[in-house]
Amino acid sequence: MPSFDAVLEPDMVAIKNSVANAQKEIGTRFDFKGTAAALELKEKDKQIELLGDSDFQIEQVSQVLVGKLTKQGVTINYLDMSGKIEKIGGDKVRQTYKIKAGIEAELAKKLTGAIKNSKLKVAASVQGDEVRVTGKNRDDLQQAIALLKKDFADQPLKFQNFRD
Repeated sequence: MPSFDAVLEPDMVAIKNSVANAQKEIGTRFDFKGTAAALELKEKDKQIELLGDSDFQIEQVSQVLVGKLTKQGVTINYLDMSGKIEKIGGDKVRQTYKIKAGIEAELAKKLTGAIKNSKLKVAASVQGDEVRVTGKNRDDLQQAIALLKKDFADQPLKFQNFRD
């Protein structure tokens, strides 16, 4: 039975390179000299931590990071930038960006619902943090991929394990 998996998985190597390049730029830029401006990748927690002296400086560090991520071809949708800026002592502030990995339960329900409502001859099931779509022929699966790309353009979905 032909099938494929829809997953939400960032390229951690590209993210790591982007953070390293952003750290280099922050270290050499004149407007960041002598300040607490920095960023750090915490791979195990799947987070990027931004440090600075003020909210404005955190915003500047964020712009550097976003620029480096886009140069590496990483979609910004992988980052959850909704974390609040918090004071960490003295005049320093910190903001944490979470890196999205795996399809959350709510999004998985939306994906399976969209496939069921499309009247395509395919079945979608949630398997852990991915959605498996099965069908009788390859054309139906390709139509399902096109539907998901169109309906969920804001999500950086990847389609893998395409089997005949």
